Amino acid sequence: MEQDCLIHPSAIVHPQAQLDSTVRVGPYAVVGPKLRIGAHTTVGPHCVLEGDTEIGCHNQIFQFASLGAQPQDKKYAGEPTQLIIGDRNTIREFCTFNTGTVQDGGVTRIGNDNWIMAYVHIAHDCVVGHNTILANNATLAGHVHVGDWVILGGLTGVHQFTRIGAHAMAGFASHISQDVPPFMMVDGNPLAVRGFNIEGLRRRGFGEQRLRAVKQMHRLLYRQGLTLEAARAAIAALAVELPEAAADVQAMLDFLAASQRGIAR
Repeated sequence: MEQDCLIHPSAIVHPQAQLDSTVRVGPYAVVGPKLRIGAHTTVGPHCVLEGDTEIGCHNQIFQFASLGAQPQDKKYAGEPTQLIIGDRNTIREFCTFNTGTVQDGGVTRIGNDNWIMAYVHIAHDCVVGHNTILANNATLAGHVHVGDWVILGGLTGVHQFTRIGAHAMAGFASHISQDVPPFMMVDGNPLAVRGFNIEGLRRRGFGEQRLRAVKQMHRLLYRQGLTLEAARAAIAALAVELPEAAADVQAMLDFLAASQRGIAR
């Protein structure tokens, strides 16, 4: 790889690293031999990018980020694992993303168009979808799955193996140790479901029928005193009553069926 004018002369870029010719690397950054970085990505000063790490196009990585380091897992014994980051992500100062472990899929994966603020930690084998916002000091333990359009407030901690459904929102300093169903709003320690993310859904173009379905799903899960099985049966009926929301109903049913830790109730 040729170091051209886009790579600061004080940066250390391993000759085996694969960087698109449009990648910018700031002063004193370190880029390891197994890096693949796509077009128009910017790496800020003092960043350390290591491990078997693939970073897509048009990402902006701010100063002092550490991406691709070994997982913080005492079982890790040097096995080859990966970190894969998609396109158009903003990754702010002091973020730490680790590679995966062989106890899971071996890959930590970040999608596209995410806004990841300072000091966010994404541990081994996490899967983060698209269009999420992770505010300052949000922390994901190992094996956490975060759906598309999720918002996590600052200082939120997410327990290992927990899943957060699409369009969910967690308030400041939430303690998440059970699965958060799609569309719901939660906060606190202990965690409580406060409502559903109506404003976020409106901004994303949800129409009246889809909003009505989400409101009904929230009511059935959290306001009617139903067992989880009874709530799931009632939610399934909404797909017939509100056909425009059939995909949203199915997303909720699939999430509830796959829950291993139980849902936040």
